[in-house]
Amino acid sequence: MKYFSTRGDGQELSFEETVLTGLAPDGGLYIPVEIPKLPEDWRRSWAELTFQELSLEVLSLYISPSEISRDELRELVDNSYKSFRHPDVAPLKKLSDELFVLELFHGPTFAFKDVALQLLGNLFEFFLLRRNARKKAGEPRERLTVVGATSGDTGSAAIYGLRNKADISIFILHPKGRVSPIQEAQMTTVTDYNVHNVAVKGTFDDCQDIVKALFADREFNATHRLGAINSINWARILAQTVYYFLSFFHAQRQLPAPPPGTAEPQLQYVVPTGNFGDILAGYYAARMGLPGARLAVATNANDILARFWRSGRYEKTESGPALEGTEGKGAAAPAGGASDGKQAGAGGVKETLSPAMDILVSSNFERLLWYLSFEASGSSNRKAACAAVAGWISKVKTDGKVEVPTSVLELARRDFVAERISDEQTAETIRSFYKSSPSYIADPHTAVGLAAARLIAPQNLPSTVQIVLSTAHPAKFSEAVASALQSEPSFDFARDVLPAEFKGLLEKERRVIDVEAADINLVKEVIESVAQKRREGEGEGEGALSV
Repeated sequence: MKYFSTRGDGQELSFEETVLTGLAPDGGLYIPVEIPKLPEDWRRSWAELTFQELSLEVLSLYISPSEISRDELRELVDNSYKSFRHPDVAPLKKLSDELFVLELFHGPTFAFKDVALQLLGNLFEFFLLRRNARKKAGEPRERLTVVGATSGDTGSAAIYGLRNKADISIFILHPKGRVSPIQEAQMTTVTDYNVHNVAVKGTFDDCQDIVKALFADREFNATHRLGAINSINWARILAQTVYYFLSFFHAQRQLPAPPPGTAEPQLQYVVPTGNFGDILAGYYAARMGLPGARLAVATNANDILARFWRSGRYEKTESGPALEGTEGKGAAAPAGGASDGKQAGAGGVKETLSPAMDILVSSNFERLLWYLSFEASGSSNRKAACAAVAGWISKVKTDGKVEVPTSVLELARRDFVAERISDEQTAETIRSFYKSSPSYIADPHTAVGLAAARLIAPQNLPSTVQIVLSTAHPAKFSEAVASALQSEPSFDFARDVLPAEFKGLLEKERRVIDVEAADINLVKEVIESVAQKRREGEGEGEGALSV
């Protein structure tokens, strides 16, 4: 299996090259030359497999055994998920016969991103160790400088996946003061020698733009050998496809058998969506052959994706009429002033109760646009699809918006449905599911998904069963959850929500580098300073810095 850029730079890379490169030199994202189909007997032969066993089967479809042998891949997978707190890795919780929650927060940092980043960290280390083992005496070792941006959960998950890894330095940019206290503490209290937290005065989109610009700087990239941990890295999308298959089989076990002569239930995945990586994994699973209803995109007030499905315009700020029924909802100020992560304040990003989704532009949406363009043009001209995507993304950068052809929008609507959820709806959903039977405490991102599922359900066939992806533990967004449930006398946050692992976290020693402006040159200075100290034998630096 080879991989190429959505913008068509002409190169085809191996899986190893794709993982280590991250972002293509032309700014595009890597996708496989073809999407493999599932084995004919997959529903029988995979039905009883564990998450780890399913990972081996799914990943093997995309990774040649000449690159990673089956035994090596099995060991990588087993090592990646041994620290998860639940034996299923991603357990499926039944709330009713029509609604399930897929809990993806049982990894070391209590967020769905652990599923991909534990594997990605091990892949980075595996490839570097193998490359360095082949070097002759005296040859310099290959190193990787991993750079990523986070609105909260990616940073801690990446850090826990890469801490203390040989020949790897990791720099995580987060918007200063705009992530939740728990999220910030999870990142900055990791003081391993190779971990560097960079607090940038700006928004998440500023941080993400800096990361993309660093990768586009060929000289800087070549000097420091940059690696990507954001969901622009193909390995993250691939790892996340697995829990769609796992939940499919687990749902089959829990659902009642359909009456004779009736169709089996159709599963619909409802995904809280910011950067579009999590739901894109579901799209790949569907393209491989996983049956299901249309995938459901659930956004908060930062609704660039919901607006695209309504109008066909992918635009940073709305230029047409507001979504029907949402006028005045999802305002910048969150309900009760209880936002944990504050991405608002610049560039049109609204501050919400679900801050990990407070994103203006969804990076992974480019991958979907490529497939839509390719299919709309007859699935015969890869270069034409690359050119179309490159043109669309360029217009978004220069004009802030692009409108796709009707044929592309119709294909998008065939495969997806989208809903926008306000803060008021989010808080009410947290309350209503807490008071339901069985009682369920949802974090605000999961609540966005649950609220969207309610709105979408009447559009579905009667046999449809919804699975909402639960992307984070509610303790990671304590203010939003506590505020929503403050009127419930039976609720006790410390007793009902707070994990033992979080107790005392806010008081631990921290290490962070402050960057006083969203300036790529200031971030370059940080990376170069750390690299210089390493070359001089001083380690990678300690303590708090400011540039």
